[in-house]
Amino acid sequence: MAKKSSTVKKAGAKDAQREMLAKELKGIIPKLDAEGLAFLVEQGKIHLYNMQVNELNRAAIEADAASASERSMAGKSKAGAKQKSAREGYSIAGTESGSSYYLNCPNDEIMFSKSEMIHLVKIVNGKGTDLEIRERLYNWFDRERRDIFSAIPMANKFDDRLKTLAAVIKKSFRSPK
Repeated sequence: MAKKSSTVKKAGAKDAQREMLAKELKGIIPKLDAEGLAFLVEQGKIHLYNMQVNELNRAAIEADAASASERSMAGKSKAGAKQKSAREGYSIAGTESGSSYYLNCPNDEIMFSKSEMIHLVKIVNGKGTDLEIRERLYNWFDRERRDIFSAIPMANKFDDRLKTLAAVIKKSFRSPK
C-alpha cells in the first residue's frame, strides 16, 4: 500500500512540475522572435523523437524477453534455429547521444544517421509482401547509401541478406502495440 501512495505522489509531483514549466514557457513565447520560436519547435520535435525511440527500444526489450521465454517453453525448432543463424553477425547499436546508429555486419560496421534509420524502420514496417519490402529496402540503399553494397554484397531484391537486414531492423526497433 505504501508503494502505491509513493507512486501517486511521484506522478503528482511530475504533473505539477510539468504545469510549472509549461506556464514558464508560455510566458517566454511572446518575447521570442521567429528564430527563437523555430529553435524551440525544432528542439521539441527532437525531444519527441527521442522519447519515441526510447519507447521503441523499451518495447523491443520487452518483446525480446517475452520471445525468449516463449522459445524456452516451446523448445527450439529447426526453423527457429535457421532464422537465428541467419541473423547472427548482424545487429544494430545506437550511440549514446542517439544521433546515429551502427549496423554491425559479419565483416564490417556501417553508420547511419538518425533520419536514415527512421527511413529504414518505416520501410521494413511498411505494408506489403516480404518481397515488396525487400525491394523498397534495396532501392533505398541503391539510391541513398550505395556504400552498403561493399560491406554486404547484394545483387538484387531477391537476396536473402535483405530479408535478414529487414528482420534485424524490425527486431531492433519494434513498435509498441
